[in-house]
Amino acid sequence: MNQLEVKDGVKAVIKTNRGDMTFVLFPEVAPKTVENFTTHAKNGYYDGLIFHRVIKDFMIQGGDPTGTGCGGESIFGHSFEDEFSLDARNYYGALSMANAGPNTNGSQFFIVQAKDIPGGLLSQMEQLKDQGYPEEVIENYKKVGGTPWLDFHHTVFGQIIDGTDTLEDIANVKCGAADKPVYDVVIETIEIED
Repeated sequence: MNQLEVKDGVKAVIKTNRGDMTFVLFPEVAPKTVENFTTHAKNGYYDGLIFHRVIKDFMIQGGDPTGTGCGGESIFGHSFEDEFSLDARNYYGALSMANAGPNTNGSQFFIVQAKDIPGGLLSQMEQLKDQGYPEEVIENYKKVGGTPWLDFHHTVFGQIIDGTDTLEDIANVKCGAADKPVYDVVIETIEIED
């Protein structure tokens, strides 16, 4: 599976007060994470929450009912384990779980907005090619950008397929303390299309 080419399957439309973003989800590589996210979405858990952390050229983060980055829980009533896959990477537009360390997934998620990879990191990845690091992954990161240092630290469970203009608009909002937008960026609802 090349996640950048997947267009069919379960989709999530994150509707915000700044526009919509559509993602294709990856239940085959992150079944528990997709179940958690889609159940929360269908139950209205995310409705009215804000993107509480926005860091331009990195990511936008939401899914915390307290709006602080310290709250939120999974549908399972406890943190749940990471679901890593060689096929799911933190490319630009990846939908990924925020966490506080290994196996601490709850309700918070982020969307990768980094379009470029620092040159030093890119050359490190090139060097890893000789040790079996997938060339396709390196080429994809070169092409679309992303945050390769987050691979196998955060579960990737979806990829943006429409609405990058909205993602860019949100990334450009003015932020204050703790990278919190000065004017709330609100998730009005998340619609799941099976």
